[in-house]
Amino acid sequence: MMEEEEDYLILDVRTEAEFAEAHIPGAVCIPNETIGTEEISGLPDKDQLILVYCRSGNRSKQAARKLADLGYTGIVEFGGILDWPGEMVSGG
Repeated sequence: MMEEEEDYLILDVRTEAEFAEAHIPGAVCIPNETIGTEEISGLPDKDQLILVYCRSGNRSKQAARKLADLGYTGIVEFGGILDWPGEMVSGG
């Protein structure tokens, strides 16, 4: 999907510390625990394709549900970084 789509955002919903250890290149970190009922300034386009992941898939499922409840329409939850076969980078 990342090869076919162009205007998408990769959203890491793990903690800032986990994100700093290793993450998918180009990902943005918004921890699942911070997603609630308020608008998210880091995600202004509710129709943008947002690819959501966490460590194992549990938090990404929760975050995807919460984002959908906030009106985001292009959410694709793709599990955990543990299953990610691609490149990863360190640092925040």
